Amino acid sequence: MGFRDLKVYQTAFKLAMEIYEMTKKFPKEEKYSLTDQIRRSSRSVCANIGEGYRKRRYPKHFISKLSDSDAENTETQVWLDFSLSCKYIDREKYNNLTSKSEEVGKLLGFMMNNSEKFK
Repeated sequence: MGFRDLKVYQTAFKLAMEIYEMTKKFPKEEKYSLTDQIRRSSRSVCANIGEGYRKRRYPKHFISKLSDSDAENTETQVWLDFSLSCKYIDREKYNNLTSKSEEVGKLLGFMMNNSEKFK
């Protein structure tokens, strides 16, 4: 099994792609700020999962990378807050994406608390 087979990776990847599509509609003046930041943080969740999975035989390194992924996921939630407050997305879209992000967080939490199951 590889990292792409992990439910957390698949869920995070779908979320990152949904955010990418959503941000195509953001104003041009946000290109180098909000648009760039939310795309980077959502993609970084996936990258850290992949990196961490390769370090799973070293529990502290594995958990550290998963923690980095969780932090990037939280950053993505902050950018979603700004997207809603700036009226770039509606409440329904916000709730949908936030719910998916929270699911990623729960899956990452499970992995961090049960790292021995991923050796």
